[in-house]
Amino acid sequence: MTTQTHAAETTEVASLDDLEGRPHARLFDGEPQTIRLTLEAGNCVAPHQHPDREIVLHLLEGRLTVTLGEEEYDVTEGTVVRFDGDQYVSPEAVEDSTALLVLAKRQE
Repeated sequence: MTTQTHAAETTEVASLDDLEGRPHARLFDGEPQTIRLTLEAGNCVAPHQHPDREIVLHLLEGRLTVTLGEEEYDVTEGTVVRFDGDQYVSPEAVEDSTALLVLAKRQE
């Protein structure tokens, strides 16, 4: 990761390919939380919540079945899904998949 500071601004640049850690790898410290999710075909993340967060999931490659609450969504490469982190989420890889997730604090 590269960090450049100019006056009151900070710009961080990261490469997904340089990250370590599976299935989750954090891109940057601080807010909003930015995570690379990597799952091999057949693997999943158990149902969980991210209270007080709004989440954007961008599937970069592969195919996922994402369960949100009681609903199931077929997510294909290039699809972007935005959802409330208060509901239970469980992604399962139909094929090897990489997604970028941004977890932002909910604005009231």
